[in-house]
Amino acid sequence: MKYTWWIIQSVLILVSVFFLLFGIDLLMAAYGFKDPFNFLMTFFAASFIILISLALALGFLIKMIRVWRRLKNHPAEN
Repeated sequence: MKYTWWIIQSVLILVSVFFLLFGIDLLMAAYGFKDPFNFLMTFFAASFIILISLALALGFLIKMIRVWRRLKNHPAEN
């Protein structure tokens, strides 16, 4: 768990941020539709993408902060 765990968590946060930005872009694109059905489907899909990606990014970030605090208070004894 030396460096690979931190790299994996960082990559997962970056992927979550990518999907967050994708969801925001999709949400803005939803307002360009003239058909109400297409607007509603795209609006709710984009909101769902934003919700999931934000929750995952926050979860990964909280996990990294907890591990960092634990390592800071109790350094590894080799």
